[in-house]
Amino acid sequence: MPRARAGAARHRKKVRLFRAAKGYRGGRSKLYRTAKEAVLRAGCFAYRDRRARKRDFRRLWITRLSAACRIRGVQYSRFIHGLKNARVILNRKMLSELAIHDPAAFDKLVEIAKQNPGKAAA
Repeated sequence: MPRARAGAARHRKKVRLFRAAKGYRGGRSKLYRTAKEAVLRAGCFAYRDRRARKRDFRRLWITRLSAACRIRGVQYSRFIHGLKNARVILNRKMLSELAIHDPAAFDKLVEIAKQNPGKAAA
């Protein structure tokens, strides 16, 4: 009796892999072993960079807020601390959007933050 090879299942697996490697350059989309490595590696980068994107955006928002606060004569850290003490629940993304698109509202938030400095660190 001949040895059974994983015919249909193996073919499906290869098709799935080559579909994932579609658009890759050269052997990375044509050769099974190379494509397998490329797809695995791409998946690792994608996983890592989905998290990195979140960090990058948070850094951008904080930089924007810092600049907007500096223009209004208050430090970023004091601004955030003042908002927390005033129980203003706005995330950095929304604060950044306000600073750009609605400066008048952001000015009011800066005033609220200045009025609620809280305890000084000892």
